[in-house]
Amino acid sequence: MLVQIPDVLSAEQVAHARHRLASVEWVDGRVTAGPQSARAKDNRQVPEEHPVGRELGEMIVQALQRHPLFISAALPLHVFPPLFNSYSGGQSFGSHVDNAIRQVPGTAHRLRTDLSCTLFLSGPDEYDGGELMIEDTYGAHSVKLPAGHLVLYPSTSLHHVRPVTRGARVCSFFWLQSLVRNDADRTLLFDLDAGIRQLHGLDAAGAAAVQLTGVYHNLLRRWAEL
Repeated sequence: MLVQIPDVLSAEQVAHARHRLASVEWVDGRVTAGPQSARAKDNRQVPEEHPVGRELGEMIVQALQRHPLFISAALPLHVFPPLFNSYSGGQSFGSHVDNAIRQVPGTAHRLRTDLSCTLFLSGPDEYDGGELMIEDTYGAHSVKLPAGHLVLYPSTSLHHVRPVTRGARVCSFFWLQSLVRNDADRTLLFDLDAGIRQLHGLDAAGAAAVQLTGVYHNLLRRWAEL
């Protein structure tokens, strides 16, 4: 399931993030890539332990916790601290699949990467190229969103970033472990939740909404891993 999450950050928060990131000394993005991905990766990245990255990452996580569409689609259990990258001057990232397990920096905690997230901090008019191409059973999907918007997709997906030929593409990227491991099960719950929310807007749908809400929670109880 590929879901676009609008307005995760406000215009003011995006401007604040861009201002703070402008003061950071960026490093080669291959520092967080596995052996295979490192051969395909060409970008710049904020060091994982940099205080600006941590500050902005906390801002993003707090915003996600307040976003009902993100919660419904992701059912997050653990969120990897957000990282930040930049592509310019023809830089790109070739086709790859994200690592299955990520160690949270500075801790003994590891998480399973069920879902990958890209939060755009540059507007689409600021750069040429840079589309995130995500492949699934229905083909390749091109994603290039307004600043402050996020795309959420299964970490099992083959994906790549096309070369940026003008300007700079600045994003935050991170992974999460979901309460529900299986993507098909998460999709069913997401669709069911969307239907329940629509029913709540109908005066005559009270009993049906209650019944379907019970079905939702019983399925979540069956599939959730804590």
